[in-house]
Amino acid sequence: MEEALETIGEAAKQDPGCPRAAFGLAQIAFECWRPAADLFASARRLVPSHPDVIRNHALAMAAEGQNQAAEILLDQTLQANPGWIDGHRTLATLRITYGRPEDADASYVTANATAGPNIPLIMAWFQHYVALKQWLNAGEILRTAMLEFPEHRQLKMAMLFLDSEESEAVNLEHRFDAFSHLKDPGFDLCHVRYLLRSEKYDAAEAIAVRHVGSPSERLFWPYLSLCWRLTGNARAAWLDGNPLFVSCIDLNSTAAELASLANVLRGLHRLKAPYPEQSVHGGTQTDRQIFFHPDSNIQKVKLKVQAAVRTYLASLPPLDPSHPLSGRQDAPILFEGSWSVLLRGSGFHAPHTHIQGWISSAFYVSVPSRDQMGAEPAGGLSLGLAPRELAVPLPPYRTISPKAGQLVLFPSTMWHGTEAIDSGERLTIAFDVRRT
Repeated sequence: MEEALETIGEAAKQDPGCPRAAFGLAQIAFECWRPAADLFASARRLVPSHPDVIRNHALAMAAEGQNQAAEILLDQTLQANPGWIDGHRTLATLRITYGRPEDADASYVTANATAGPNIPLIMAWFQHYVALKQWLNAGEILRTAMLEFPEHRQLKMAMLFLDSEESEAVNLEHRFDAFSHLKDPGFDLCHVRYLLRSEKYDAAEAIAVRHVGSPSERLFWPYLSLCWRLTGNARAAWLDGNPLFVSCIDLNSTAAELASLANVLRGLHRLKAPYPEQSVHGGTQTDRQIFFHPDSNIQKVKLKVQAAVRTYLASLPPLDPSHPLSGRQDAPILFEGSWSVLLRGSGFHAPHTHIQGWISSAFYVSVPSRDQMGAEPAGGLSLGLAPRELAVPLPPYRTISPKAGQLVLFPSTMWHGTEAIDSGERLTIAFDVRRT
């Protein structure tokens, strides 16, 4: 990234009137954790109405402590263009993560009142509350919209999703049948989740397996794991490993190195609340790729991580090409994403998977003492732990107690979450390796 920053900086200097060069310089500077708000301001002077430039200018301002200015920029833009869905999402997320959740959906309310209801805006507003799992608010938005659009298919499907996510939802099959011909991955995933709750495991598997070999297959592998485990199918061991495709690797970092790294990471946790769509509860997550940060402590860990991933790949048994963990073991180690999570108090991660990744991870930088953390399995990384809302009778495959300096690697398709800590600080770096 440093070379890219230097190259695009030279291009912007050679042609100061080029919007693409100006935007590219601002964007790469932002991703490299450099001051970028003024660079985005320069790009906006060249393309004042470009939505991506406006959005990212707001994000850069917020990252540099100009939260109010970022909100004003987005709010003013949305008043002029109330149909800008990405702007609504960005503004809502800024308000949540910077500690103003009570105003998070204000722009949706205003746009719906002034511009009139339209389906994309309604669905974005609905999804805002779905991400927060605020089902009553999500349902009210849908019911109001259906007064205006009573036969709209997307609204009916959204209402079915909402109804099916209720823990005691029953007798919805006839409503699913009405849309089954669409072969929509998101709708099928909703159906699979409903069938798992209803203990119809074979039917859930039949829907999920249809997506194997398609672009949407990574959505369904984690659910196939649950189906196979629940029905005693040996393919669960084929998918998740027997023994599990999990490695715990000590990165040989000294106590001084970990302490120095922890100090750097704490300074990057500027948000006040977690992102609504992510798994973090009772903590925060950094807002950009952590491995793009130039700090030497971070870059040293990155090199150790790449070597550890190479060791992990070499330890895997031969896998057939249809397995989601198969891939080139000799290719460069590239990251799909990298971030840091800081949990405090009773913080934890809800069970989840990483559908964009190939190999996922947890590197422990700082962990509470055992007295602070609580009795086992408090603070542990539970692998194979199904989402609690599915209520499936499965224990985790394994729960790994956190240890400072240890890296845990596992397939991105494997369910994982953390057990809540009682108190103290649990500071990690996590990343997804891109499949090659």
